[in-house]
Amino acid sequence: MALIRAEGLGKSYGATRAVDDLSFEVHPGSVTGFLGPNGSGKSTTMRLMLGLDRGDGATTYDGRTFGELDHPMRHVGALLEAKPFHPTRHARNHLRMLAAPNRIPDSRVDQVLDMVGLTTVSGGKPGKFSLGMGQRLGIASALLGDPDTLILDEPSNGLDPQGITWLRHLLKHLAGEGRSVLVSSHLLQEMAVLADELVVIGRGRMIANGPVADFVTGSGLGAVEVRTPDAALLAPALTALGATLTEEGEVLVVRGATAEQVGEAAHDAGARLHQLATRQATLEEAFLAATGQSEEFRGTSGDGA
Repeated sequence: MALIRAEGLGKSYGATRAVDDLSFEVHPGSVTGFLGPNGSGKSTTMRLMLGLDRGDGATTYDGRTFGELDHPMRHVGALLEAKPFHPTRHARNHLRMLAAPNRIPDSRVDQVLDMVGLTTVSGGKPGKFSLGMGQRLGIASALLGDPDTLILDEPSNGLDPQGITWLRHLLKHLAGEGRSVLVSSHLLQEMAVLADELVVIGRGRMIANGPVADFVTGSGLGAVEVRTPDAALLAPALTALGATLTEEGEVLVVRGATAEQVGEAAHDAGARLHQLATRQATLEEAFLAATGQSEEFRGTSGDGA
């Protein structure tokens, strides 16, 4: 199975640096989430990886660039646009057209149509498909060559909740077979349960690269929730540790100290604890904190705030 290695990717549009010296790897057996605000350069990066845009750097698939691959669809499956097909050609014939130059048999066409749930509409014209059906056809195109690697740009666009769940299980299954999967998405809650690794960029530059858990933990946004009738005793002890405290109803929210440190401080201060729980930061919270200064398009609320 193929290791994807991107090294020094870069692209400029006039004076604007859309992608700036990006390097990362996508490992076999894992799903890597590709995250960034709108305008951060994700789609441009994926186009560079596939040789569709000219720019700096190179991407290799087990040591070979996309252009060096024989029958590339058998090695790399890609989905970069919502409806990349002729609107009047039947769905099955669209896939057969893609399969022929890559020496992929019609039996594989029927197999992927079944995988994405489009067998009953295989004779239909994609121009009349819904956005979700078009996405499924695009995913079928990416899977057509039974590739070692997948590069998917917003594949869940247009899918209903059942479709998103189906896609999650499909991508996890494919990664479990040893494939390398790079997928971008704005659905951060979904990415939190789908991805093993993350590549996070902003304004074309790397912000973070590594395991999802490390990214979330490293945000420093976790907290400890405490319920105690002796807050007056506990608060000074926690402040002495350098922790910050906020009240949310009857709950004291402690940041900058672990649950173990809070428990020890309560014991030393003689404060009773009725609740002590760790509140983990979410991927969304960590992402917003990491990319807040890299947001390309920033609006205001209705009151001008």
